[in-house]
Amino acid sequence: MVTQKPTTPSVEDIVAEWLRTRERAKKISRNTIAVGIVALDHLRRKCPLSPEDLFSKGGELKGSRSGLQDTLERYAIPRKFLKEATTRQAHQDARVLAERLQYGKNLALLSPGEKERQLQKGCALLASHAHAWLGRQPIKVSCDRQQSPASWIASILDKAKGRSGGVVEQHLVGAKLQQRHPGIVVPNNPGHAADAQTGRSGDFPLKEVSYHVTATDGKEATERCKQNIEAGVHPVLLVPRRYLEKARVRTEIEGIEHRVSILAIEDFITQNIIEMSTNHEQDFFSTLKAIVDEYNRRLEEAETDMSLKIEVS
Repeated sequence: MVTQKPTTPSVEDIVAEWLRTRERAKKISRNTIAVGIVALDHLRRKCPLSPEDLFSKGGELKGSRSGLQDTLERYAIPRKFLKEATTRQAHQDARVLAERLQYGKNLALLSPGEKERQLQKGCALLASHAHAWLGRQPIKVSCDRQQSPASWIASILDKAKGRSGGVVEQHLVGAKLQQRHPGIVVPNNPGHAADAQTGRSGDFPLKEVSYHVTATDGKEATERCKQNIEAGVHPVLLVPRRYLEKARVRTEIEGIEHRVSILAIEDFITQNIIEMSTNHEQDFFSTLKAIVDEYNRRLEEAETDMSLKIEVS
């Protein structure tokens, strides 16, 4: 009886299993897909690789920032998919993939044609995930005119939950502020741009007030609120209604509960819809539509994920 040697998993199988284990909240992030493409692209150009060939001293995958869009384009993935892979988790994901591929040691034993075929199939699998991600539908909300504007905003945030990582919340507040203060230029930064990186005192610093928007309970934003207070700026912390109490507790622990305004995003936007509708003598839905139109404009200007656009009807 002839004993068959165990077959080595193909690159496509390894990538498929890697993607399965990289799911978080039942989805795979753009950053993870992108670093997978970059890692395989490295192997197409040199195989095997050393960890130093792939990763910087700081642990980032080389080519995942500068030149990323050029790499994506080589695999027929639109440049708008991602400007650069920024999350620490994505770079850790890339290291896991490289280790599972043994940095190409097994691939180097194959013929050049077979090695290239396997890597191309792995890249094609990742590209298919990228295109599926790009094909996601926008956030669609049907607004019952007999319900309050608060219920409309709650529906938008509910559909964005677990999908945008706070991007929807930030740009929705930014759109509201811009509509409410047409004479002031309200800053428009990418949702994941840290305040420290942009030199901002908050998401929306406006004169003596700094607005902080979060999709969680404000753990990180609380520290920035303390810094605002020390600088003589009044912080306004905006959180989803379900996190209001937790956010208040955090400020109490820090001893700043009487020096920061904590509001539910739903209430903050709703109040302005009512006020602006009264001032402009128009119905609530028309005001909401104007805010959503401004939201979509700001999203196009600052982000790459256009599936986060909002459609209201």
